[in-house]
Amino acid sequence: MRHLPYFCRGLVVRGFGRGSKQLGIPTANFPEQVVDNLPADISTGIYYGWASVGSGDVHKMVVSIGWNPYYKNTKKSMETHIMHTFTEDFYGEILNVAIVGYLRPEKNFDSLESLISAIQDDIEEAKKRLDLPEHLKLKEDTFFQVSKSKILNGHC
Repeated sequence: MRHLPYFCRGLVVRGFGRGSKQLGIPTANFPEQVVDNLPADISTGIYYGWASVGSGDVHKMVVSIGWNPYYKNTKKSMETHIMHTFTEDFYGEILNVAIVGYLRPEKNFDSLESLISAIQDDIEEAKKRLDLPEHLKLKEDTFFQVSKSKILNGHC
């Protein structure tokens, strides 16, 4: 995991519509160009770190990078679950993500329930790991001090 921590930002776009509806775990999705700019040798799987929307507060997050075998996606995606309750959607806002650690490879599941259970386990494990001093310090990284006027090109 020589790429970590990995900092990335881009506009939030509509995903597959499964996070909130089927899983009860809302996700913020990056556009294809951001996913396409990930390091070529970054492993697919579940990662954890920090995220903010626009110039808002920084929260714990987990992110899935890959093809989501359960859903048999044909396009690689990057879906971020921010551990915070937002009162409204934020499509079109800038999502800032700092990936600091790797939890597990992506895998297929035999049921929706087992997928949801694995995601809940990932969230709990990420919460614990992000409380470690070496990860907590990244919450304060200057990357998250985003100026509203900063021009972004949609790339990581």
